[in-house]
Amino acid sequence: MTARQIKAGYFVLTGLNSLATTYYFYYLFFLMEKQFGFGNLGNLLVSACNGLVYMFAAWYGGRFGQRYGYGRALCIGFSTMILALIAGNFVPSVAGQFIVMIVWTLGMCFTWPTLEGLVSEKESPTGLQQMIGIYNLVWAGCAALAYLAGGYLFDHLGAASIFILPAAIHGVQLVLLFWLHAQLPRVDSPLNCAVVNSHQPDHEAERRRSPVAPGTFLKMAWLANPFAYVAINTVVAVIPGLARQLNLSPTYVGIFCSIWFFARLAAFLGLWLWTGWHYRFRWFMGAYLIMITTFGLMLLVPNLGVIIAAQLGFGAALGLIYYSSLYYSMDVGESKGEHGGFHESALGAGIFLGPATGAAALRLFPAQMGIGTMAVCGLLVAGLAGVLWLRFKNR
Repeated sequence: MTARQIKAGYFVLTGLNSLATTYYFYYLFFLMEKQFGFGNLGNLLVSACNGLVYMFAAWYGGRFGQRYGYGRALCIGFSTMILALIAGNFVPSVAGQFIVMIVWTLGMCFTWPTLEGLVSEKESPTGLQQMIGIYNLVWAGCAALAYLAGGYLFDHLGAASIFILPAAIHGVQLVLLFWLHAQLPRVDSPLNCAVVNSHQPDHEAERRRSPVAPGTFLKMAWLANPFAYVAINTVVAVIPGLARQLNLSPTYVGIFCSIWFFARLAAFLGLWLWTGWHYRFRWFMGAYLIMITTFGLMLLVPNLGVIIAAQLGFGAALGLIYYSSLYYSMDVGESKGEHGGFHESALGAGIFLGPATGAAALRLFPAQMGIGTMAVCGLLVAGLAGVLWLRFKNR
């Protein structure tokens, strides 16, 4: 098989990973509501716990893949998630479900940084742009499909399906991983070793189009992306409560609340085809401001039309912020797996901070309407101040 055919296999692994992880984790909130009576406060705590574990473990997962081989990291990750999900189907308690989710998260930390490294290794700057673009389209497209169809599956196959279906998908991933591993000589396979590449002269001109250094763009993206996940995981955790407020079943939640997933996918496609946003601060800042505005609209205005419209801007803004973090992580540094680990670890920080802030606000001021959303908006504004400080501190 050619190198491009092997990378196509990595993209299949990525798509399957996105389907499985999105369905389990995003519909875990519905399971916790249905079986244990969790409201917004409880689900925000679930999300914060996931982010706290992911924040530390993803960094280690990226380093492990870089040092000991991407294939070994993926094997550990898929196997751990399978075992956790099988156990989850038989655990009847809240504490047990928290333990299952934590073990599953530890396994997932070996997969995303590794997959990002695999699609980026051995690529020229032009090839890197192509590979990251395809990678983003694959995982975001599969995540959108998983959330869209997930509500129907949850309604018609039952809560157990959030364990059984993802475990089966991870099993398919293991089989495909072993097959891909057999297709390449051990010494030359990115599954077993990392290879660095050099930057081309025309690419250096692109990196100099802004007075801001590439390293500063990387730091800004690493700071902004966690705050994007502050917004994402706050929204996702409170969607069951929003669904109750709007009288929506999980099936209709999958339809009406997956719009931002598809808006993000469309943004990824546009950013892949047009590279003019690379190292352009105004695009980056515009996306962040749109994210704050649409986040507030989605959660503070309980009107289905407003929520649908706000999701379009929310998804587009998230697309540029996420793409920036991953692209600059892979472009500025040579250690793809390790930088992928930093990128994912930063996501974990956001997954923790947003729900934790919302949960704390709800706990301290339970009678204050919209207090959790306002607290998270304040956190997003603090992130904006941090990005501006990074941008202008060395002016």
